[in-house]
Amino acid sequence: MNLPIVPPAPSGFRSGFATVLGRPNVGKSTLVNRLIGEKVAITSPTAQTTRNRLRGILTRPEAQLILVDTPGIHKPHHKLGEVLVHNARTAFSSADGVLLIVDGSVPAGTGDQFIADSLRDIQVPQWLVLNKVDLRPAKFAAEIRASYDRLLPRAVPLEVSALNGSGVEDLLTSVMSHLPEGPYYYPPDLFTDQPERFIMGELIREQILRATREEVPHSVAVIIERVEEGEHLTRVLATILVERDTQKAILIGKQGQMLKHIGTESRLAMQKLLSGKVYLEIFIKVRTRWRQSESMLRELGYRRED
Repeated sequence: MNLPIVPPAPSGFRSGFATVLGRPNVGKSTLVNRLIGEKVAITSPTAQTTRNRLRGILTRPEAQLILVDTPGIHKPHHKLGEVLVHNARTAFSSADGVLLIVDGSVPAGTGDQFIADSLRDIQVPQWLVLNKVDLRPAKFAAEIRASYDRLLPRAVPLEVSALNGSGVEDLLTSVMSHLPEGPYYYPPDLFTDQPERFIMGELIREQILRATREEVPHSVAVIIERVEEGEHLTRVLATILVERDTQKAILIGKQGQMLKHIGTESRLAMQKLLSGKVYLEIFIKVRTRWRQSESMLRELGYRRED
């Protein structure tokens, strides 16, 4: 197997890891995708979309920034939730910087304060990123900004819109300038450290979340069973796990239309990822209470990270 080549970094090169934290649904994954310039994290209107620590890699001539997108910190209701929150809270322990993302279209809330309090003793550069400012009513702008002033006093406050890109370049410049001098951690042409199979599964899960919204929100997992790469076509076999027969029926839909829609949108997304044609076959299986099963969580790759 040929390992990727990591070249020596030039003199004065900066590199490091920045953890992205925040409440669910404040736009962390959308912002990471915008910063990297590639789709490395799935997005949906549903909260708690991100389940794994995803590393997005941005390499420029002067620096390499690795953004670690974490699950939103929330009150867990099952073992899966406990694992996700634990991993989110430990993600900043060895980071070179921390980005606390908040919803800048509304005033600060108790959830924002809870996360900010956990960062007060972390001695690394911090940024308080007010996202969604494009949605903020102009007449309340000063009031909303003031509500965040006391949230994280040591942090550099910046306003951005992950949706339209405003303020993003200023954020990148600020974060990269605070990175320590260091090597390339990844080859310069990589934009994520996640394997293609993982991204394929996430693309399917994204379409499920978008198509079903609250009907099958977090009771779903996706396993990529097999990938066969041909000269002109990549064949992908995937299994969707749900917890109840009713959820399976929702995903299949009337005369199979829901599953057909999910499959079509997922296939198109995979073709962009692979830059080639994809044949996607999806099966649905019921695994009762899989989110409460430690063995099942381990099998699916959800483990506590230290």
